[in-house]
Amino acid sequence: MRQKLLSYVSAGTPMYLVIFPEGTRYNPELTKVISASQTFAAQEGLPVLKHVLTPRVKATHIAFDSMKNYLDAVYDVTVAFEGTVDDKGQRKEAPSMVEFLCKDCPKIHIHVARIDKKDVPGERDFMRRWLHERFEIKDKLLIEFYDSPDPDRRNRFPGESVSSKLSLRKTLPSLLVLSGLTAGMLATEAGRKLYVKTWLYGTLLGCLWVSIKA
Repeated sequence: MRQKLLSYVSAGTPMYLVIFPEGTRYNPELTKVISASQTFAAQEGLPVLKHVLTPRVKATHIAFDSMKNYLDAVYDVTVAFEGTVDDKGQRKEAPSMVEFLCKDCPKIHIHVARIDKKDVPGERDFMRRWLHERFEIKDKLLIEFYDSPDPDRRNRFPGESVSSKLSLRKTLPSLLVLSGLTAGMLATEAGRKLYVKTWLYGTLLGCLWVSIKA
């Protein structure tokens, strides 16, 4: 990872690097994963988190250390979904793309905090504590979002917000282009065979590649 990042830095490649320090997406139905995460935090003497998993510092530290002379800032992004709390007040799994498009989730809320790189500790042990503190902040935001007894504070993040609607004008051109390319391929026998082979062998090769890399 370090070698690859340094190659991008030395080449001056414009880029963003997205890291999920918790390693996997929080899913309230995966109770064993949540329990293991909370147990690890307790064993390490860290505050136990409710709505996020305990972050691991290794990949974040390698990434920041490799790119610290290339970065301007780190952005802490927290995402929350409306319509994902059941009648008993328990969180449900984040919506799938189909559920989102069917409006089971009416809105997605995104909280962004910009952190200047000088405020990010470079030494690993200090970064570990700093990273967990950032996740404590996330947890408090999500507790307010999902669990606040005040309905006016529920389903929103604090501070000034900007509403961004996904309009038909923005999405229709992409849909038409993709539909046209797919329809053109399916219109001929050779195109249909190519489509099926691409789907079948591409899926198999992708699974094989992931298995090898894992």
